[in-house]
Amino acid sequence: MSTGLGRPRVKICGVKSPEEALLAAELGADLIGLNFHPLSPRCLDAAAAKEIAVAVAEAKRRPLLAGVFVHQEAEEAAAMGDEIGLDLLQFHGNLPPAEVAPFAGRALVALRAHGRPEPEELAPWREIGVWGLILDASHPSLFGGTGKSWDFASVAGLALPGERLLIAGGLRASNLVSAVEATRPWGVDLCSGVESAPGTRDPGLLRELFRTLEHSFPSA
Repeated sequence: MSTGLGRPRVKICGVKSPEEALLAAELGADLIGLNFHPLSPRCLDAAAAKEIAVAVAEAKRRPLLAGVFVHQEAEEAAAMGDEIGLDLLQFHGNLPPAEVAPFAGRALVALRAHGRPEPEELAPWREIGVWGLILDASHPSLFGGTGKSWDFASVAGLALPGERLLIAGGLRASNLVSAVEATRPWGVDLCSGVESAPGTRDPGLLRELFRTLEHSFPSA
């Protein structure tokens, strides 16, 4: 049943192979995340990431590629992004806005949500004009891919007009519609909710996710 809302953009994160990337693109992913955090089971080296980038570049429907960087200097991340052919740089950790500012036009900044962020938490990122913001579940040590959900309704109406605000954290086909209805975000970011094991996207779960989107939201 349609919700009457427009379809959110979809980011599938933690992709580790060209086959996974091409399936996500074919099903309708708007963004694909490639993880470069050494402590993550979804971590890629530059060579593997390049293989995915080449495959996606030749896809009939090409999603944007976002590199996921944790506690890495922005300039180093940008250089790696240029080498691989990434569209976006997704920053996790404690980088100051001033360091991200030179790359703001292609920066996705991920923030851990403890509830609705205070205006002063978002203002510095908005002031430098980042490409987008991701609100993810709070966790003491993990940066994404936690499988942990949170009170999405707490950020309803938070996005400014035209702002790319994505929600993440424990999203899967079974709770996606309610989360989108509660927050009306620009996009959704999924990782563990479409995996059969950490680092392995499950084709069946991916297809279920996009069937749910098709049935619940009009085409964008």
